Amino acid sequence: MELTSRTDNNVQILALSGRFDTHTAEPVRDWLEQAAVTKPANIVVNLSDVDFLDSTALSTLVHGMKHSREKGGDLRICSMQPSVRIIFELTRLDRVFEIYPAEEEAVQAFAHE
Repeated sequence: MELTSRTDNNVQILALSGRFDTHTAEPVRDWLEQAAVTKPANIVVNLSDVDFLDSTALSTLVHGMKHSREKGGDLRICSMQPSVRIIFELTRLDRVFEIYPAEEEAVQAFAHE
């Protein structure tokens, strides 16, 4: 898995590519914990290049969302492939996370709060 990060309008963006699973979740968890240090911890995770994720990946995202909310922010997801979106729907996490079709929309949503 490859991680790429940047900041846009005080929103920290993490773009992932490849498989997001038990074997690759730790660097993502570490990044999310570091990103949640600043207030408000507004984070967007771009999953456009993720073709597989498992329960550990989902747990990592929930953990990141919890930490970002503790710091007055939120974690939002964007740009899911259909196979990944189905997993969110089956686990009903699509009701927990705010999910956007594009990264720009997710970043702009923070600006409108």
